[in-house]
Amino acid sequence: MSVAFRIPEIETERLRLRLPAARDVAAYAAFRGSERSRTVGGPYTPAEAFEQLAGIVGQWQLRGYGRWLVADRESDEALGVVGIFHPEDWPEAEIGWSVFEAAEGRGIAFEAAVAARRFAFETLGRERIVSLVADDNTRSQALARRLGAEPEELFHHPGFGPLRVWRHVPGGGETGASGVRPVYRLCTGCDPLKGASA
Repeated sequence: MSVAFRIPEIETERLRLRLPAARDVAAYAAFRGSERSRTVGGPYTPAEAFEQLAGIVGQWQLRGYGRWLVADRESDEALGVVGIFHPEDWPEAEIGWSVFEAAEGRGIAFEAAVAARRFAFETLGRERIVSLVADDNTRSQALARRLGAEPEELFHHPGFGPLRVWRHVPGGGETGASGVRPVYRLCTGCDPLKGASA
């Protein structure tokens, strides 16, 4: 038995931001169980990773926005998780990103984060969105800068410790060296198993 559950999907030039599915559990658990997950509190057991992936789906129902599974637009390979993260112990909604090893160094996090930020500002009408980054997470700091985000105060989380608040500016950092704004298409009529409908 399956339950019909849809969220808005986004397509970019190379990516599809979609609802996580059962076929993504292994890739997600591999990331959450690796040293790469240290910056997000890991490594985690497969059971913990399953609960966390289910939580990504659940936040959409509880808040009306959330994070997407980032998939290759052609192959549907799971590449990471990006979107609007807002647990109860967070000071406000943030654009969060985690990319799996196969996506590292390819601009996947940037492309997906730009799309998620546009969704936050343009579709949800948010006036403020941030990212929370530990001061020793130099890769995420570099991405926040590339996105045009501006560093602000520290937030002290009881589990993750001090996190720098980076405030996003609408449209900040969206044009690359070519000066072209990334492709972005909000797809509200997508079939989560087949991708965008015509």
